[in-house]
Amino acid sequence: MSNVRGRQEESSLDPDTAPAPRPAVLAVLLFCSTLTVMAGTLLVPVLGPMREDLAIDSTAAGLVLTAHGLSIAVAGPLAGRLMDRFGLRLPLACGLLLYAGAGGAGLVTTSFTALLVSRFLFGAGAAAVFTGTTVALLTLYRGAGRDRIVGWRSTAISLGGIAWPLFGGALGAVSWHSPFAVYLVGLPAGVAVLVLLPRRLPPSPVTTGASGGTAVMLRSPRLLRLYATSLTSSLLLYVLAVFVPQRLAELGVERPLLVALYTMTTSLSGSVAGLCYAKARARLGYPSLLRTAAAAWVLALLVAATVGQAAPLLAAPALFGAGMGIAVPALTVLIGENAPPDGRARATSLSGSAAFTGQFLSPLLFGPLAAATSIRTAFLVAAALAAIVLFGITQRRFGNE
Repeated sequence: MSNVRGRQEESSLDPDTAPAPRPAVLAVLLFCSTLTVMAGTLLVPVLGPMREDLAIDSTAAGLVLTAHGLSIAVAGPLAGRLMDRFGLRLPLACGLLLYAGAGGAGLVTTSFTALLVSRFLFGAGAAAVFTGTTVALLTLYRGAGRDRIVGWRSTAISLGGIAWPLFGGALGAVSWHSPFAVYLVGLPAGVAVLVLLPRRLPPSPVTTGASGGTAVMLRSPRLLRLYATSLTSSLLLYVLAVFVPQRLAELGVERPLLVALYTMTTSLSGSVAGLCYAKARARLGYPSLLRTAAAAWVLALLVAATVGQAAPLLAAPALFGAGMGIAVPALTVLIGENAPPDGRARATSLSGSAAFTGQFLSPLLFGPLAAATSIRTAFLVAAALAAIVLFGITQRRFGNE
């Protein structure tokens, strides 16, 4: 009964009269939002040393980078269901603690199997972090203010994609184990959520979706198209994350810090796009924004496939990051607006499941392809897939213009 009362209390505030959250709440939620991108990007600079020390091939090393995606895909709907039923605060804090404990286990693991198991556990915590932070921001902010906040969230995620790989690259000079220490930031973040996040949140506004459970969402053509776009964008992003370092090695660039700079380029362009998102949204409809993002992905992957020098290769992560900086906030809001009124957390968790499934599948699909042909061929195939996404967006409505 206490859990039911807690949920009723969260829904008791009038969404039009609820006070604006304290700046500290926004700061904590934006910081925690960066932890999901840190989940994989932190380790990119040490993939090479890790692969050599553990005696694994590039596909297995890619799984270390993306294994958490599978557990997020599995655990995400459960996290969403718990949050829809019991509220956000406690599940989010528990997720942050699991994030820290399982993520930090990489400091002491010495076998590939143990490391992979810890990454799967880590993903369960990351699922709660992704869902909780996204739903909290969508619930606490409305209208034009929400467009601004989701743009800031995209920028925060991108800036995290700059800072965390730099930490990883710097700590990677000590050993490939050292970057795992950064995951321990989940501990103070969890405490901050318990202290600062309001016990009661405004109810979700009326949405275009019908009330119902997960099965209803999976039968919604519009939500399915949004999930498919999210899955594919993440799959393509991790094609760059996994194979750009290997392409750089072919071009003679192998120092972890230099590799981190290429990863940083994706995030830097994404952060700029996120800051411009609110103004772009005021002028353009969601379909136009998504078409622009998909076109940037096509160009990015074509550049990665065709250039033969390290310097112009920078354009590939820059273009792709700009596309992600536009697509992530647009997809976030569209999924929230099309969710059933009583299932926003579940709808959001399914978007996380889609995105992180794409991350997990990326090395499994493109690793064997690159091994059988070449890294350039893998990039060309990825560019063709991005072109299919672009064509699909032009044919289907993803929101109101």
